[in-house]
Amino acid sequence: MTAGPVVIVGAGHAGFQLAASLRQSGFDGRIALLNDEGHLPYQRPPLSKAYLKGTGGPDTLMFRPEKFYHDQHIDLIVDRAVSIDRAARKVALASGAPLAYGHLVLATGARNRLLDIPNANLEAVRYLRTLDESEALRHRLTAGQRVVVIGAGFIGLEFAATARAKGLEVDVIELGVRVMARAVTAEISEYFQLKHTAAGIRIHLGVQVTSIESDGDKVTGVSLNDGRHIPADLVVVGVGVLPNVELAAEAGLPVASGIIVNDHLLTADENISAVGDCALYASHRFGGSLRLESVQNATDHARCVAARLTGKTEIYDGMPWFWSDQGPDKLQMVGLTTGYDRVVVRGDREQGQFSVFCYKSGQLVGIESVNRAGDHMFGRRLLGAHGSITPEQAGDPGFDLKSALT
Repeated sequence: MTAGPVVIVGAGHAGFQLAASLRQSGFDGRIALLNDEGHLPYQRPPLSKAYLKGTGGPDTLMFRPEKFYHDQHIDLIVDRAVSIDRAARKVALASGAPLAYGHLVLATGARNRLLDIPNANLEAVRYLRTLDESEALRHRLTAGQRVVVIGAGFIGLEFAATARAKGLEVDVIELGVRVMARAVTAEISEYFQLKHTAAGIRIHLGVQVTSIESDGDKVTGVSLNDGRHIPADLVVVGVGVLPNVELAAEAGLPVASGIIVNDHLLTADENISAVGDCALYASHRFGGSLRLESVQNATDHARCVAARLTGKTEIYDGMPWFWSDQGPDKLQMVGLTTGYDRVVVRGDREQGQFSVFCYKSGQLVGIESVNRAGDHMFGRRLLGAHGSITPEQAGDPGFDLKSALT
């Protein structure tokens, strides 16, 4: 059981879940949750989809109302951590106040990777990660507007589908040879590219935006490295994120492509943990180190640290899963498919209900499902228990997946 206050830097999915889980686990010390946004802690996934489509206010996104923090004796502090004094166990805040900790948890998340091309700082060049960014975009989505989306990852395609459904003209520019190339198999990429194209979204692969064109402060379009010019009134950028490691690095903690933590999610300082998008953690399940950007990773990290801080020491061994809603289609993924060497398709691609089972040396390593939630839940149970089925079983429509769980 940790002594002294727990200070959590960051109030996203990981930070909020940690505070809530500490109380659920019986921790009765002080919890200070540092929130550097002007909103109560909120969910991020709807920002590129439901929130952009709808008319509901920010309160529809909040994890809990303000009363929750009061009732649970969680000090929700609207401020920003600027430095850590590890010897004194204090965090300095932007307001100038010091905050003492018994244990410090860095849930600093990640930030948008910014474009470094001419005119990238114009008002109509937008990003989409925070509630304020989504709110600003929502007011710009009017039918007939022309929008160029830079990046065909999850965020870019989710936004593109939403914008197209609202009547905008949409072009997506992607440097890679297929959409979502770093995250999914070619079979999934092909399906979603066809669906987005059928919806009227123009997708341009293997090209790069070299500059944003303008008339004064007004965006007029983008120029590509193949010489083409695509007109636009609005540019939305989704080219990945960078983990927020600076606070840890300046405090002398080891960092790489994330804040380095062990299999207990502890940094090199036994009084400091890191969780969520910012954490590069040692994984027994997969070998080596991983940094994952997902709600599952953030919330499971938080629960693991809450358990440790309340006396139930355990290593982190979560099975990763992800999802992406694009237009009418739900993509769900479980496992890590890096290095797969064989895929088996189960279901009906033509009907838009199928799964791709990914194998490496005959072992099932991941399942990507389109509108087949049952396959996804099967994968979470099977892979979570280190199980597998053969490629032949996966490809046999008569094979009962549930029989593999007994």
